[in-house]
Amino acid sequence: PIIHSFLGKYEYALYEREPEQLNEFFSDSSVSGFNVTIPYKKDALKYCKIITSIAERTKCVNTVIRKHGNYLLGENTDYYGFMYMIKKSKIDIEGKKVLLLGDGGSAATIKVVIEDLNAKNLVTISRRGPVNYESIHLHYDSDIIINSTPVGMFPNNGEAVIDISKFKNCIALFDLIYNPAQTKLMYDAKQLGIPSYNGLTMLVAQAKKASELFTGSVIDDSVIENIIDKVSKKSMNIVIIGMPGSGKSTVGRALAKLTDRCFIDTDDEVSRTYHKDTAEIIVNEGESVFRDLETQILENVTKKSNCVISTGGGIVTRERNKYLIQQNSIIVYLKRDISLLSTYNRPLSQINDLKKLFESRVDKYEGWSDYQVDCDDISNTHIKIKEMLGL
Repeated sequence: PIIHSFLGKYEYALYEREPEQLNEFFSDSSVSGFNVTIPYKKDALKYCKIITSIAERTKCVNTVIRKHGNYLLGENTDYYGFMYMIKKSKIDIEGKKVLLLGDGGSAATIKVVIEDLNAKNLVTISRRGPVNYESIHLHYDSDIIINSTPVGMFPNNGEAVIDISKFKNCIALFDLIYNPAQTKLMYDAKQLGIPSYNGLTMLVAQAKKASELFTGSVIDDSVIENIIDKVSKKSMNIVIIGMPGSGKSTVGRALAKLTDRCFIDTDDEVSRTYHKDTAEIIVNEGESVFRDLETQILENVTKKSNCVISTGGGIVTRERNKYLIQQNSIIVYLKRDISLLSTYNRPLSQINDLKKLFESRVDKYEGWSDYQVDCDDISNTHIKIKEMLGL
């Protein structure tokens, strides 16, 4: 509904129906148009008097328009959404070997798009088909990979359906998942320098096409990008990293209030969850135990949306944490002069020489972050971040 609220002034609501209720719903003349989702995209075909050529070729209908005379027109706007996603990426499909992971509801549409873009050949991998994951090694020479499976989708973040490092010829990955914004599969591709694209573009582009059908109006493609930007900024977390005592909690709390986001402090979450102060855990049980608990907390809080998350200074010492904080977040590194760092109640800062600690972590602070901001004057840093992110 939020996407359609940006597209037109019409009521767009969710209707949940059981299979035995479909006939009644499709016959309801009070509903002038609607989208159909899994598992009813194929069922919708039989209710439509007229179906477009795209819907006919894909054997799927996801948008239905009630025409004068109370008959239904069926269209598959997912085709336009995926085609827009490919065109936007500027990845040339022609002459390439394409590997499609999954043979579910979206697969038929993807196959038609890939056919229209003149791929050399398309191989579909499914769990139960003749070409399955046990024989996937025969297709390590694929140029393009498309993931249409739900593996890695919220709430099962962190899972990847394949090891993309095996695909030495791969030049692009398209993942239809949009929550999280960066799946583990996309993250793995990024580490290998392979461009990857999530499914939000397809979702918004198909909604734009559906809105045109609902209203009879032509909508410029620039609206797609504007909506993607708005939805991304609204849903993405802001994760703050930096040295112990650099002001992450203070700045984070102020930023959350300023941008109307919830605030999470990972150190506080560790203390609240395990009923021990973080300093006590580090002193009595060791830093390694604390880092394990910290990662467990990250696995939960980074699945959330629209939050400001302040992290501990040593968050960058665990490589796994890099994916966790990057999967659905904008990363901001707070830079502060070492002489201004607070060491109150921070045992690692007190035990270790701050300069050596900084030198051991600075490359990761810089490498993990999307933005860097000086916060020697901590009072207005939250305002600087808001302006920097265009929020």
